[in-house]
Amino acid sequence: MTYRRWLFVGSAFALVGSLVAGFAIFYGNFSPRGYVQDHYSRSATRDIGSQAMAYSSNKAPSAVAKEVTGHWRPADQYVDASGVYLRYDDDSVVILPLAGGSLILLEKVTTAQGRYHSKVGNEWGWGRGVTVRGGGPGAGK
Repeated sequence: MTYRRWLFVGSAFALVGSLVAGFAIFYGNFSPRGYVQDHYSRSATRDIGSQAMAYSSNKAPSAVAKEVTGHWRPADQYVDASGVYLRYDDDSVVILPLAGGSLILLEKVTTAQGRYHSKVGNEWGWGRGVTVRGGGPGAGK
């Protein structure tokens, strides 16, 4: 009888674990893109073609950036008077001032690099959390 009890308890734990994992997969946000999509209002009229999806917030760019970076640490970021530019492994989150709040643009980093290069220049390094360093013998040491 003890064997059956343990089998029942183990099955119950497995079922609960499966339900929790399923809920997390379907309702969780596992990227900066998912975080922005879940926490800010969609503003499709401000999209940049099919490349950059627009969202809005009534908070200042610095407050939005603090929220996003508090949940998802960027590989690189650049901040100036024009806005906050966050680079992640696959996506970029660009937060620009908008009357009464912020415009948040989500875009693949491959297209964002070209679009914002005049702003971020070499500030956005390539790779996971590394910045571009000078070349030559001994570079990066």
